[in-house]
Amino acid sequence: MESWKGKHFSITDPKGVNTVIYEVYKTHKEYLDKYPKYTVERLRSTEQIVGDLKKKTFYVEDPQDKGNQLVIFSFAKEKVVINNGLLINDEVRISKKPVPFKFNTIYSEEATELKDFKYTPNLKRAITIIDPETTEEIKPVLYYDEDTDEVKGKCKLKPYKSYFSFEIRDDKK
Repeated sequence: MESWKGKHFSITDPKGVNTVIYEVYKTHKEYLDKYPKYTVERLRSTEQIVGDLKKKTFYVEDPQDKGNQLVIFSFAKEKVVINNGLLINDEVRISKKPVPFKFNTIYSEEATELKDFKYTPNLKRAITIIDPETTEEIKPVLYYDEDTDEVKGKCKLKPYKSYFSFEIRDDKK
């Protein structure tokens, strides 16, 4: 029998809402000259239908004593609600006041490729692109850039379609 040593917690999504959660990782100081300060990893989840609601259970594989920083995206038909969270012991604390988020939109009437994502040593990238209709990540095609001696990626984006993109970084104030 397999043993799992992580933590898990559940949320209930109302009808028409789909929540995804990412854990935020801070890059070690020795890698900061080459890699982004923060990367994210989507939490694995399972779901169960309870009446008209969807109960989702999220799994954190490596709980930290100081807590695990989370970013929570709840996708509805025309909007995304963004919250910060912290998993400490067996409790998830979610921010009561929204944190300001700066964002740009990506839209094209022609098929296009978004290129040149840099990757960290474990192949995580700083920017994540999500299809808001399915809440699935747009997976890049990796390639090796001989000029810069780096692994990079390209994401193919469909025309006439909106995408949600985010990157975690410090405020430069």
